[in-house]
Amino acid sequence: MAAYATIPPDDLFAVSKAMFAALAGELAGPAAGALTACELEELIGEESRKAVLQLLQDHYDLRALREEQQARKHPAPVAGTGGITRARLETGHGPLLATLFGTVTVTRCAWRKPGAPDYLPADAALSLPAGRHSPTLAKLAALEAARSSFESAHDAIARRCGPVIGTRQAEESVARSASDITAFYASRIPEPCPPSALLVLSADCKGIVMRPRGTPRGHREGRLETGDDADPADRRAETEPQANGRPGHRLRRRARGTPHDVIAPPGGRAGARGLRPGPKALAKWLAGSVRKDPADMIAAAFDEAEARDPLHLRTWVVLVGGAEHQLSLIRAEAARRGVTIHIVIDIIHVLAYLWGAAWSIHPAGDPPPRTGSRPGHSRSWPAAATAPPRSPPEPTRPACTQAGAPGADACVRYLGNKREFLRYDQALDAGWPIATGVIEGACRHLIADRLPIGGARWGLDGAEAILTLRAVISNGDFEEYWRFHLACEHQRLYPGINQGQYALGA
Repeated sequence: MAAYATIPPDDLFAVSKAMFAALAGELAGPAAGALTACELEELIGEESRKAVLQLLQDHYDLRALREEQQARKHPAPVAGTGGITRARLETGHGPLLATLFGTVTVTRCAWRKPGAPDYLPADAALSLPAGRHSPTLAKLAALEAARSSFESAHDAIARRCGPVIGTRQAEESVARSASDITAFYASRIPEPCPPSALLVLSADCKGIVMRPRGTPRGHREGRLETGDDADPADRRAETEPQANGRPGHRLRRRARGTPHDVIAPPGGRAGARGLRPGPKALAKWLAGSVRKDPADMIAAAFDEAEARDPLHLRTWVVLVGGAEHQLSLIRAEAARRGVTIHIVIDIIHVLAYLWGAAWSIHPAGDPPPRTGSRPGHSRSWPAAATAPPRSPPEPTRPACTQAGAPGADACVRYLGNKREFLRYDQALDAGWPIATGVIEGACRHLIADRLPIGGARWGLDGAEAILTLRAVISNGDFEEYWRFHLACEHQRLYPGINQGQYALGA
């Protein structure tokens, strides 16, 4: 049994108040007048953090005092979770809690019964975490780790908060922080959208280096793929990978286009004819995963699309890079759900094949073709791409000036195999997107800017946590997600107990 508390001072905040007063006195003294602006800020930052830490400790001490006073005033048995009645009161239970300001001791009362776990009602009132690190510190760790390496995140936290968390502890905290992302998005109701708005889905993949035992089963060692979202009127999707990833979609307002809005006419643009504004994407949503296979990710994307358009009244456009495996999964999922989709192959991928064909039918010493290059592009388009993109005719083998012409052969095969997805004239006239720049850029931002950083070797849990957190942050949903995550954590740790149910707070 812990000893009875000694009589507290009249003001439990006396120490923290004295620290603030001492700092104010130091700033008012003559020595502070000789400090530079930098030295002043460093002094205030360091000393005020100490004072705020003491202020937080004083508050927890006040709550502990009030709880003990109330418990001793009404020493009745307490029925905790599970309906177990506990009659034995112990005071002075004080675990350490690492916070934004440093480490404090949170003293609480415990009700005990032999053979039963202790019941500490103040834990639920404070919604204390299972571990040593406060939810706010876990939030900071998640944001810092999603932006840079775990080592850099640890250094940033240490500079701001002091030695409150280690690198390995930060990794574990980040993994827990991302645990409710799937449930968070599943709980959201899609925003209504008119049937005239396009519903565009897109997916892509990106490789990262995995630890030897961290690669998902059935995936190539060291590879992990993800994708994210792409075009119109969807606000949430997943990205599709070859190893893992999820496709995405977004909302786009229609904007009819012409070929010359995509590729400059021969001879360049006239001054009176500038580029028209393109379509605007609304409610963009990104997602990524390294755990699930492509079929699961495609299905997840279609789940979200159907949540946004359950009656299939909108026009569904699927913009892809052309991978056969991805195309077969998309078509199979659409057939299973009975939804009509319009698949468009990214025009930039097609232009790459045209470049190969162009170099196959020109002598090796020819200068690069300049006609049709767009302003601001350091590299010109192939001459074959300067004509307005129309529905392609049946491709034929060109007359080549070089023996073999593998680039031309590859181009003919590609155009022949993908002919039904290359109707760019119809797509532009309908106001559909024809390039996957959105998802290409998202893959660079979501994955390449963080996961493949030098020296990184990923395990499955860490990669999944960072990838999903970066997606939530990119979507602008992090603050809302964090509130959802904290509510889920509270119910996991304190099932059936509302946070404000035990009213002993200051």
